[in-house]
Amino acid sequence: MDVTASLDYQSLRFDYKRHPDQDAATPAHHPVVVVGAGPVGLALAIDLAQRQVPVVLLDNDCTLSTGSRAICFAKRTLEVFDRLGCAGRMVDKGVSWNVGRVFFGDEQVYSFDLLPEAGHERPAFINLQQYYVEGYLAERAAELPLIELRWNNKVVGIEQGADQALLTIETPEGEYRLAAGHVAACDGSRSSLRQLLGLEAKGRVFRDRFLIADVNMDADLPTERRFWFDPPFHPKQSVLLHKQADNMWRVDFQLGWDADPVEERKHENIIPRVRALLDSIGHQGARFDIGWASVYTFACQRMERFRHGRVLFAGDSAHGVSPFGARGANSGVQDADNLAWKLAAVLRGEAPDALLDSYASEREYAADENIRNSTRATDFITPKSEVSRLFRDAVLELSKRHAFARALVNSGRLSVPSTLRESTLNTPDVDAFEGPMVPGAAAADAPLAGADGRAGWLLRELSPPAGAATRFTALVFGDGAEAERSLAALARADVALHIVRVPPGSTGELAARRYDARPGTVYLLRPDQHVCARWRAPTPEAVRAARDRALAKG
Repeated sequence: MDVTASLDYQSLRFDYKRHPDQDAATPAHHPVVVVGAGPVGLALAIDLAQRQVPVVLLDNDCTLSTGSRAICFAKRTLEVFDRLGCAGRMVDKGVSWNVGRVFFGDEQVYSFDLLPEAGHERPAFINLQQYYVEGYLAERAAELPLIELRWNNKVVGIEQGADQALLTIETPEGEYRLAAGHVAACDGSRSSLRQLLGLEAKGRVFRDRFLIADVNMDADLPTERRFWFDPPFHPKQSVLLHKQADNMWRVDFQLGWDADPVEERKHENIIPRVRALLDSIGHQGARFDIGWASVYTFACQRMERFRHGRVLFAGDSAHGVSPFGARGANSGVQDADNLAWKLAAVLRGEAPDALLDSYASEREYAADENIRNSTRATDFITPKSEVSRLFRDAVLELSKRHAFARALVNSGRLSVPSTLRESTLNTPDVDAFEGPMVPGAAAADAPLAGADGRAGWLLRELSPPAGAATRFTALVFGDGAEAERSLAALARADVALHIVRVPPGSTGELAARRYDARPGTVYLLRPDQHVCARWRAPTPEAVRAARDRALAKG
């Protein structure tokens, strides 16, 4: 079925199609096979195709995800989706929000704004059901001739050799074999590839249960994140409320470890809980119905290593976190963002195989950061002893009046991109800088006039020209003699660079402030828009060395 034929993404079924590879006398060889057509696998396939790398994308099913699943997509993820050509639709369809409110009992203890400063194209977060995100990504993938998406193709075997991996694939018409230069395992928390290779993810399983429900209701509530600790309508537990697209609301009810999952997901048992919530916040007459519900437990865990020979693990197949903080899908998309340009560079002969090792080390570092934040949030939300509960409740009580206590409240530290400070691809600073745009940080957006003089955005200017699949970008700030000297040094470096000028005055003022830049300052950005080096006045030798270091050369 053509994915554009229907907007009912929950009922879409994609046709299985026999491929000539299934009739080949010897296994057909493809440079990259991506396993799993969820948000991570689709994002990776699109990114690779846009970098002129052909991709075979396999999925063991023929549908999109059921229910809302991941719903909170962060600003950085939207910026990645912008580069992939589909963020605009997501933002238009989703519910944008920056503000969150935290309650203890029935009293608000404080609120926060995740994007208090103007000058960003994208909101801090949008709430959008995962099936929409997958649907829009699938539509984008269908536009790219270098992506071969094969539904109902399940990987049931893998053998790794010196120069390729050999996959055995099960289809409705029997098995066939496929050879791949590299395999990206994006097949979720129950990863078949992880099991086939005899690998496992280790970590901590939390002894608690949560009910999540999609509730369609006509309550006129603000588009904010609301989190309750010990509310009167659900005593001694926690509740989270989010608005999604289509007037659908996501409600999470903590249940406790002893709750019966089968009973709790029955609609007749969910309805009284939702009614009590609405009555408590002044919407006694609101009509609602339950669209989807599930009861879950969760774990914070990861694989020891994300690279195993020619197989690279990304997303939930590599790491898992609790849902508090929206770090699951967002970190998975950032895995894909990190991996795509590195695979492209290695396949094009522009970088050694060691660059793929940096994918593993960088994203293992990011996974540890996400697990650390997720574990702390879960321990605060679900205290496992009376002493822990007393401490938490004291913090919440103090937070009503004291700012120091608010810093201790943890209803989920919300997803931000990891700053890869320890990456071997970074060039250490030789000049003094202030602010967060250190080597390893994801580039910050700001208003910037485009090459045609019209108002635009810095991150949109970073995308290299078509065909420059792994080209680095140099941000050059200001004008005058200092900027001209920096531009001359970049030219003498004799490396392929996409140059973006950030002019002085109002069109570049905010960007210069965010990057602590003055005339002549240069930032070198990797193809995934992470800073890898910066100088007040670069030399050609320093630029060449930094670019080579960021490609894992030498």
